[in-house]
Amino acid sequence: MENTTPVVQARGIVKRYGHVTAIDHSDFELRAGEVLAVIGDNGAGKSSIVKAICGATIPDAGEILIEGKPVRFNSPIEARDMGIEIVYQNLALSPALSIADNMFTGREIRKQGWMGKYLRMLDKPAMEQFARDKLTELGLMTVQSIKQPVETLSGGQRQGVAVARAAAFATKFIIMDEPTAALGVKESRKVLELIQDVRARGIPIILISHNMPHVFEVADRIHIHRLGKRLCTIDPKDYTMSDAVAFMTGAKEPPAQDAA
Repeated sequence: MENTTPVVQARGIVKRYGHVTAIDHSDFELRAGEVLAVIGDNGAGKSSIVKAICGATIPDAGEILIEGKPVRFNSPIEARDMGIEIVYQNLALSPALSIADNMFTGREIRKQGWMGKYLRMLDKPAMEQFARDKLTELGLMTVQSIKQPVETLSGGQRQGVAVARAAAFATKFIIMDEPTAALGVKESRKVLELIQDVRARGIPIILISHNMPHVFEVADRIHIHRLGKRLCTIDPKDYTMSDAVAFMTGAKEPPAQDAA
């Protein structure tokens, strides 16, 4: 029987900053194998709810469940250790480091035996081969060398490295925060293809975006956030971009919702 337990579920999440309520008893649900787009007006709290899920923000109330089990992350590192990866809008890459070094920052492979255990020497060939394999799997081996600094890459190639790093280590799901915001048309197209490739590998994705054409192209469901909480979740096949914007801004009443 098909497993219908959500990969991640949030119930009644609350986060306040003094008198400001960033998340107001909000719910959230990501299903297995889907791309869930999260949209909302500026200040709606869509980034806040996602930050609460990945440990970047600690909620004041509510619960988060990963595959049906309650969790409480105190930092993004704890979420990463559980198999949750994040692709930030600013990429969070080190420009002076190589592609391979960027992919393994914070989780370097050490050499076998005493050289790795006592001298803490890194296994550079193993990391470079792993990085090369992952970039090849996603069709990104257009770079000259896996050893070249990230600062020598184009914007689309850098985003590709960030996506490849997330796809290489994610076992639960990936969060992508405005992945095409700073890219041109051609580079944005490549990132959208990468999102579809990652989904085809069975890794669900939370996509935060303001770009409606991109959202409607790749999303399986759209979570609309308004005034600090989930307003509704819609199927992009049943609604237009104009409908989504109208729900998001309050110009149109949202559709009646089931439990999810």
